[in-house]
Amino acid sequence: MLAAFSLLLAQNILAQRTSFDTETHYPAPDYSLGQNWSALPFRVDIADALPQGETWTSDSLKDVDVFYIHPTMYSKGEKWNADVADQKMNRKVDTKPVYYQATAFNNTCRVYAPRYRQAIVAVFYNETTDGQKALDLAYEDVKTAFEYYLKHYNNGRPIIIASHSQGTCHSRRLLKDYFDGKALSKQLVAAYAIGYTITESMYTDLKICNSPTETGCFISWMSFKKGYEPTGVFSMLAQSVNPLTWTTDKAMVGKEKSLGSVGVKFGKKFLNRTSAEIHDNKRGGTILWVKTKVPLLRLLNNMHIIDYNLFWFDIRQNVKDRINAYHLKK
Repeated sequence: MLAAFSLLLAQNILAQRTSFDTETHYPAPDYSLGQNWSALPFRVDIADALPQGETWTSDSLKDVDVFYIHPTMYSKGEKWNADVADQKMNRKVDTKPVYYQATAFNNTCRVYAPRYRQAIVAVFYNETTDGQKALDLAYEDVKTAFEYYLKHYNNGRPIIIASHSQGTCHSRRLLKDYFDGKALSKQLVAAYAIGYTITESMYTDLKICNSPTETGCFISWMSFKKGYEPTGVFSMLAQSVNPLTWTTDKAMVGKEKSLGSVGVKFGKKFLNRTSAEIHDNKRGGTILWVKTKVPLLRLLNNMHIIDYNLFWFDIRQNVKDRINAYHLKK
């Protein structure tokens, strides 16, 4: 996983040679069909996976939903957007981001993870009108999936929004369209919008979380090896929460506070191996500086692909804590 993602991030990615407006797009997903969801409750799928030592809780006992939006797995192709009927692509989505990220929520949440016509990764390296149109198309799928979820599955239950990278590019729009200043905000436990810039300035009411039990707010960070200064545009003006304290305090937090990371081998827990501190990014905003002794993960300078891995058990516990706090406020 690490080698493939590192290559994808490092390569010089060129813009598509076709025009978005002239190409024939793949058909939109029908979200009444289970095949167009990577994960759904009450069925066996990869979002049910557990590291060693964790136990399964029946979906019937969970009173909160998580709507998870996966990151970009579409690195190369003729069209601007991926095909949700592409089984090879679906396996990548299932066995990488859903496996390593969405699973963090399965102890206390029913997991909903739609497939969508994700935009090709080139849109983030070459900002063009075509690229924005590709992102808009991808968001329309996410929006349609969310509306289907609300109509057919939610039944007034509390909601967590979770996402990473391109997924967060879409979730920040979803938060604006459905939660910020809207009646649905009363159902928002929190949004874990990781790996892409999201700021309070994007919203009227929605704020960044600044305590482990605050609800109705968003959580975000971008992970880099301590001492590394990113030069790209992705982290400009970003706001970060430290997932070892769940505050925006900039003090370094030692590895003894870490509840555990998962490595390339998902099944093993690495306890007390990761420290973190919020750092003022030279390009504006804040990023997360990380030191970790987890094998292989520690070799990366840009830790984007392991934003969830590093703090998997911290996320898992915090989701439980926020849900408890949400219910106490009712």
